[in-house]
Amino acid sequence: MSNELIVFLLGVLPISEVRGAIPTGLALGMPLKKVLLISIAGNMVPVIPMLFLFEPISKRLRDLRPFKKFFDWFFERTRRKADVIQKYEALGLAIFVGIPLPMTGAWTGCVAATIFKMKFRYAFLSIVAGILTAALIVTAVCLSGKSVFSFLIKSS
Repeated sequence: MSNELIVFLLGVLPISEVRGAIPTGLALGMPLKKVLLISIAGNMVPVIPMLFLFEPISKRLRDLRPFKKFFDWFFERTRRKADVIQKYEALGLAIFVGIPLPMTGAWTGCVAATIFKMKFRYAFLSIVAGILTAALIVTAVCLSGKSVFSFLIKSS
């Protein structure tokens, strides 16, 4: 599997998103610009389908007993974590998606936008802004960590 495909798939996956794709791409020695483009593109791939399809699919799956427990847990967890979205709406969604912490990100942002019945255009723009923000934060942390590590190696 190529490095580009690895970074792209990590960007798409709900657990890693850009938070995992960027450090992986940099660790694989890929150029920063390429890593950013591929990881952001990967993270954006599921957004439109999720915004349109999550509600109807989850409603159907909730009729099946094993999925009902999962979706009840997932919706409740998202509601508890999404105070900022309820308070600030589109800006809150961008902040929620943009802060690179566990259980935040584009996938959970799509679920929150669905739960809070946000209009598509506001949800989409907020999630994209959040993805870009998360990519900047993760990149800054990776590059500053790399600088500190290089400094420590040189000074020893």
